[in-house]
Amino acid sequence: MANTLLLRLEGPLQSWGERAHWSIRDTASEPTKSGVVGLLGCMLGLSTDEDLRALSHSIRIGVRCDQPGVLLRDYHTVVGGVMSAEGKIKVNANTREPETVVSERTYLADASFLVAVESDPQTIARLVDAMQNPVWPIFLGRKSCPPAMPVFVDIGDYDSLEVALVSKPVAVRSRTEEKDVRLRAVLECSPEDESAVRRRDEIDSHSRRTFHPRYAREVLLTVPVQEVP
Repeated sequence: MANTLLLRLEGPLQSWGERAHWSIRDTASEPTKSGVVGLLGCMLGLSTDEDLRALSHSIRIGVRCDQPGVLLRDYHTVVGGVMSAEGKIKVNANTREPETVVSERTYLADASFLVAVESDPQTIARLVDAMQNPVWPIFLGRKSCPPAMPVFVDIGDYDSLEVALVSKPVAVRSRTEEKDVRLRAVLECSPEDESAVRRRDEIDSHSRRTFHPRYAREVLLTVPVQEVP
């Protein structure tokens, strides 16, 4: 029975906030676990903190960076109707007009990732069913970032996230003599792993935007090449 679901996350824009705060909306260099859980939660129609937290705790993820993309910074302004922490509309102290709020948002342009989602066979089967009939539209980190292609790639029974991520060749659109390439990957791991790095992207509460730490390690994977037109 399958214990791993493989996803292709590719689109013109992606944004996977890891340290976003108020007017500064950052993106990590690859999909975060909270972002992947949000995508899967949309497919399943999960809306409560308890359901999203349970899903997050039931899976482990690994991300292969096939095409890291280019960092894009976008300048946003919001005019009028912006609420303060006290629940009042913000106004300019001098003009008494509604305040213009400036925010900086970053995206990954033209990026492509292969994501392995590891869990028990029942959870994998549930996720595959949801992909055929998603409850809500899915997006790549933000609602303004739809995927450019169907995200489902395959399912399989693999010994590890690393094995799952090398099972699929990387698409190369130019002629090459190379039979394989080395690609960066980020794999969820135990805190005791000597290469573990602490990241705060394990969902605690979606409604309050709070997160717990988890641990991941970076590796270089040797992946076969597949030429495409």
